Amino acid sequence: MTRDLDALTSWHSDWRGLRVAVLGLSVTGFSAADTLTELGAEVLVLSESATEEYERLVPLIGAQLWIGDLGSVPERLVEFAPEVVIASPGFAPAHPVIAWIGTQPIALWGDIELAWRVRDKVLRDDGTPAEWVLITGTNGKTTTTQLTATMLVAGGLRAAPCGNIGVPVLDAVRDPGGFDVLVVELSSHQLWYLGLSDPAGQPVPWAATCLNLADDHLVWHGSAEAYREAKALVYRNTRVACVYNRADEATQRMVEDADVIEGARAIGFGLGIPGPSDLGVVEGILADRAFLDDRRNSALELTTVADLAAHGLNAPHIVQNILAAAALSRSLGTEPAAIKTALDGFRLDAHRIEVIARAGGVTWVDDSKATNPHAAQSSLQAFPGAIWIVGGDLKGVDLSDLVAGAGATARAAVVIGVDRDHVLEAFARHAPAVQVLEVVPGDTEEVMTRVVELAAGIAQEGDTVLLAPAAASFDQFASYADRGHRFAEAVREWIDQGRSSDQGSTDDAGGTTPDAGA
Repeated sequence: MTRDLDALTSWHSDWRGLRVAVLGLSVTGFSAADTLTELGAEVLVLSESATEEYERLVPLIGAQLWIGDLGSVPERLVEFAPEVVIASPGFAPAHPVIAWIGTQPIALWGDIELAWRVRDKVLRDDGTPAEWVLITGTNGKTTTTQLTATMLVAGGLRAAPCGNIGVPVLDAVRDPGGFDVLVVELSSHQLWYLGLSDPAGQPVPWAATCLNLADDHLVWHGSAEAYREAKALVYRNTRVACVYNRADEATQRMVEDADVIEGARAIGFGLGIPGPSDLGVVEGILADRAFLDDRRNSALELTTVADLAAHGLNAPHIVQNILAAAALSRSLGTEPAAIKTALDGFRLDAHRIEVIARAGGVTWVDDSKATNPHAAQSSLQAFPGAIWIVGGDLKGVDLSDLVAGAGATARAAVVIGVDRDHVLEAFARHAPAVQVLEVVPGDTEEVMTRVVELAAGIAQEGDTVLLAPAAASFDQFASYADRGHRFAEAVREWIDQGRSSDQGSTDDAGGTTPDAGA
């Protein structure tokens, strides 16, 4: 007898004996397996590899583990005859196993759908599950997720950042302490899987935002249009506030086309003067004209660009993130004073426009998190005339527009990575006046040492050396964090060895970023 999956809409539904295969054994895959075994399902985890810890834990939680080649459909999966497959976000639509599942009478879910179905495990004081706020975008997702949760907590709500930010949603759903709001960062991969979900598994968020849209993950999705369609799903079923970027027409079109709950409002944010139902900047003041009674004639002050500058939060793209987070949190009733309190104590994560050192008038900035052209463009606009460290795994994205635009304003470029030939060609065609230096592939330990040597060799007093690669890191580094860490180590080693003594010896970590200019 086939199980009625539409009936599985609660933690308290009968999940016993449901045969579920989980693809992938990262934190997401393990959280899914752990949740399902706790529910009483029969679980098989399939992965090409497993850490020693996960290999030990999977049998302990009552699941089966199969490790082997997933380049084709494993016989073990066929024999298991799953009713549901839950895929970790890394499995692309064209993956052979995912393609095979599409030909079978098997439901294909992501972890977000499972989490929505069982979100009532821990209830709020009023007997209802936590509200969900969904955040996506090509760039700024993690910062905005952190900002939103911080603002909500400052306003007195129990809020948790989760999802693509690193804490699986399923772990947040099962936290025995419970939350009033889950602030869920969603990657385009997770959203693609939500696009397959039946109505019973589709989130109905309180508020949602797509911060911006630019080409990224094109190899995974297959096309720019497929990537856009996945991102647009963030607004589906939104109940209260669809927050969009007034400077990014694509996000406005997403809101206009979205199938939302009647009564949901479109709330814009941007660096210009806000209209009614917008948040924006007026003479250096971040202002809310969306969440007040007389929004046509007045506005509420949230903070100022000067106050943000004191905490290194005034780069234009960070101000946009702050406005988006403020809109999301204001939709849940957070007062302006609480938002200002949250911002006064907020600090950006490492590797996000992080000033790591100053020496002899040269500033060294780590924005290794800028893993695509859109993010790198924001960095270059925040630090015009920088010595730009660029390159890596381009993920099928063309850098021509970036190089011809913001990249052409760089004083020089240091090119790294497996796809550096494409980067060099872009400079030759679109920015021939920019001095370009190349770091040929070598030992990972030496790459950043050479980068710093080259950058320091041409840096002059007043320059900024900016690591904003516009590319993924996995061609030469373990992660964007590893890339940024190695850059910072190489910079500090250079300074410690006194190689910049001809420029002076005053060095210092930390600092602020340029004014938002809004």
